[in-house]
Amino acid sequence: MKPIKPIKPIKPLALLGMALLLTACADKGDGQQARGPDPTLPQPERGLLPSMKIAEPVAWGSQKPTVPKGFSIAAIATDLKIPRQTLVLPNGDILVAEGRGGHAAKLKPKDVIAGYIKAQGNTKVEGGDRLTLLRDADGDGQYELKTVFAEKLDAPYGLAFANGKVYVANQGELVSFNYQEGQTRAGGPPASIARLPAEINHHWTKALTISPDGRTLYVGIGSNSNITERGMEAELDRAMVWQIDAATGAHKPYATGLRNPTALAMHPDTGKLWAVVNERDELGPDLVPDYLTSVREGAFYGWPYSYWGQNVDTRVMPRRPDKVAAAVKPDYSLGSHVAALGLSFSLPAMGEQYANGAFVGEHGSWNRSQPVGYKVIFVPFRGGMPAGEPVDFVTGFRDADGKTRGRPVGVTVDPRGALIIADDLANTVWRVVRSR
Repeated sequence: MKPIKPIKPIKPLALLGMALLLTACADKGDGQQARGPDPTLPQPERGLLPSMKIAEPVAWGSQKPTVPKGFSIAAIATDLKIPRQTLVLPNGDILVAEGRGGHAAKLKPKDVIAGYIKAQGNTKVEGGDRLTLLRDADGDGQYELKTVFAEKLDAPYGLAFANGKVYVANQGELVSFNYQEGQTRAGGPPASIARLPAEINHHWTKALTISPDGRTLYVGIGSNSNITERGMEAELDRAMVWQIDAATGAHKPYATGLRNPTALAMHPDTGKLWAVVNERDELGPDLVPDYLTSVREGAFYGWPYSYWGQNVDTRVMPRRPDKVAAAVKPDYSLGSHVAALGLSFSLPAMGEQYANGAFVGEHGSWNRSQPVGYKVIFVPFRGGMPAGEPVDFVTGFRDADGKTRGRPVGVTVDPRGALIIADDLANTVWRVVRSR
């Protein structure tokens, strides 16, 4: 593959002016977000730039996110270094993966503009490239210990536990640490299980989960582009979920055509694999829906040739009608550009109303004039499948004036009855519990 030449930098004020001008020209207004198993999709819209809304980060101060009646929320760790995903260990300790990855060159001026806009809504803190351990020794909800469990990692993201090991998906390698209950620091360097695709890393996050028997790991690997702008050779082994043998590291594609599977989880009753997936951009404010779906072995989910089943993306050449015909329609639309980055199935300990379903962390849009996401939702399930409208569970990360205090990423259900939320803008971990 030929090396990609970076374009010359453009001054931020010039970028901002260009962005606002072109966005105003392209914006035709946002329709109602279509959510659920059968969304009505609008016609694609094309323009010089997508609609964009600049986030305005501010501190939480004395404020906190909003939770439903009967629940309370508290910050259990602050001053972290870009917390992404969390893992609750068997003794109740929490591991937090911190970091920032990716090293994709910008291809076009619009990529530079979009990158600048997105950066305004992100933390300016340098990523930690580490795992931090949190401990509440006496069970009072106050996590009095915050200590580095492992450091000098490479943009760690996905986390899993089984077989006496903590598994970590760095941006370029799946590794493991031996773990004994109660330890507060890794006993040695990590053991390599498998190398992961890391060249360019337009989408660098590597989601991770493990089968109930602890034998099989699943890693989500995002595409290297929006719709193959870097050529298909840059997409080798990408836009898919890998299945990896935990003992040997042998791996194979499990499902393909998933543009950016950002979080994976096993359904506690059915044992099936589920994912949240971030779909493509630049087809308008209401296309294409990000989604929650079961992930079937051998299935193809459309990217780049089609979306939401057999809806052809005419921008992609050459066309592949055979691939389009084989594309599987996802199970549940979350709405376009919500940027779902977290997924965790609930348990009865979360209370009757939220006992059966999935919590989804929505990082929030940058490419809509009317922002969406910036919250944690609950998708009710029945019979192992989504059933009904999504419910806002944690809100208030962004207010009506556009002030953004936080952006949820990973969500993890603590079996003892709590939801753990990683907030990578405020560099905080939140804990939601039922009120006593």
